[in-house]
Amino acid sequence: MINVRHLIKRFDGNAVLDGIDLSIEQGEIIVVIGPSGTGKSTLLRCLNFLEKPDEGHITIGDLSVDAAHARRDEILALRRRTAFVFQNYALFANKTALENIAEGLIVVNRWPKKIAHSRAHEILTSIGLADKADAYPASLSGGQQQRVGIGRAMAAQADVILFDEPTSSLDPEWVEEVLALMKQLATERQTMLVVTHEMSFAQDVADRVIFMEGGRIVEQGPPSQLFQAPEDPRTRDFLRKVLVNQPINPLG
Repeated sequence: MINVRHLIKRFDGNAVLDGIDLSIEQGEIIVVIGPSGTGKSTLLRCLNFLEKPDEGHITIGDLSVDAAHARRDEILALRRRTAFVFQNYALFANKTALENIAEGLIVVNRWPKKIAHSRAHEILTSIGLADKADAYPASLSGGQQQRVGIGRAMAAQADVILFDEPTSSLDPEWVEEVLALMKQLATERQTMLVVTHEMSFAQDVADRVIFMEGGRIVEQGPPSQLFQAPEDPRTRDFLRKVLVNQPINPLG
């Protein structure tokens, strides 16, 4: 369903993404892990042109975009097929939870306001926030704000939802409620590409885990293989540091 070929992104002449090749099937949940500064978030942002890649091809369904020569209409079409969940929620402060979810349906999809609000109510109910429909972001907890952000992504009915470290800005007490909602989406086989430091989520939910370092995909595989028997020494070294209390097979 999604194919990325030879994706390159440079900042000041340095390759932050250095020739990424990636394929994702419909309904697949992919989790990307790796050290900070290795290009994980940049990969997500390049997939819907929040950052413009320098080279490469991105294909989602029957839409294929040449990054170096992408037209505005192609970029807009690509963004309609992806939904983004940000680290810092990125909600409109002057709109209620319901309005934040409905906004894209009204502005992008051209839905009538009444129908968009009805759909937003359905989503708020499904994410356990029906009673917060009229609440503004400032009155919501961090976990509630991020759940609204995920609800907004759900409303887009995109081919894939891109999660950029969705729990990294949350206080510890709110992390689990956001992960629970993401697990709910996973059971519904929503295609997801998730950058996270939550290793337990990767182990429990991912169909495939990708380890990135230095702007490249170093290793990938099912969680059972990558966490318990990683083949590359860079993967083993990273996991030893982040899974202090969980043994990793040192032999790979």
